[in-house]
Amino acid sequence: MASVDTGGGEEKKGKPKKQTLRVDFTPMVDMNMLLITFFMFCTTLSKPQIMDIAMPTDEKLNKEDEVKVKESKAITLILGADDKIYYYTGMPDYTDYTTLKETTFASEGGIRDVLLERNQKIVDQMRELRHEKFVTNKKMSDEEFKNRARDIKSDKDGQVVVIKPTSEATYRNLVDALDEMQICSIDKYAIVDMSEGDQFLVENLKTKGAYGAEAAAPK
Repeated sequence: MASVDTGGGEEKKGKPKKQTLRVDFTPMVDMNMLLITFFMFCTTLSKPQIMDIAMPTDEKLNKEDEVKVKESKAITLILGADDKIYYYTGMPDYTDYTTLKETTFASEGGIRDVLLERNQKIVDQMRELRHEKFVTNKKMSDEEFKNRARDIKSDKDGQVVVIKPTSEATYRNLVDALDEMQICSIDKYAIVDMSEGDQFLVENLKTKGAYGAEAAAPK
């Protein structure tokens, strides 16, 4: 039993006798344990944030099974060294080194602004859906929110992003690129290997066209 005893020492003549005061802390300990138990059962633990990634299959697809993407809706991201990102839209023009653009993961003026601008329609619809769930219609279930969000992101006007990490890119660069897919409401994206044409574009941009003048452009 936890307690505190406060008592006087030796009594002196002419002074009133001190009373012994005893404080029992057992009820306080019990109350603290009850509070801890209450908060453990009532507090919602943070849920881990996970991202579903569809891994490629070894099965060969028929032409009927292949998904065709409009050139105007496709953008390719090449993850380079020093957190740099090179990107081009549609099919690249190997004769023009300015086809490839350079940017970074900066919150302003980076790849996010590029993706948000290209996917503006889907982004606006997702913003309205979040406002409806968390402001105007808080009774909307999580299942309904996920279903409506999936329908919005699967719209044919949505962007398709191809992510190509180079050997100089870090694992963090790839994770940051995948995070941008969620932030920019992009549902269709894929991670593929670099091609000779992509390497040609990067080297040609770094040399401002000098590399393309000496090396043959890929077909």
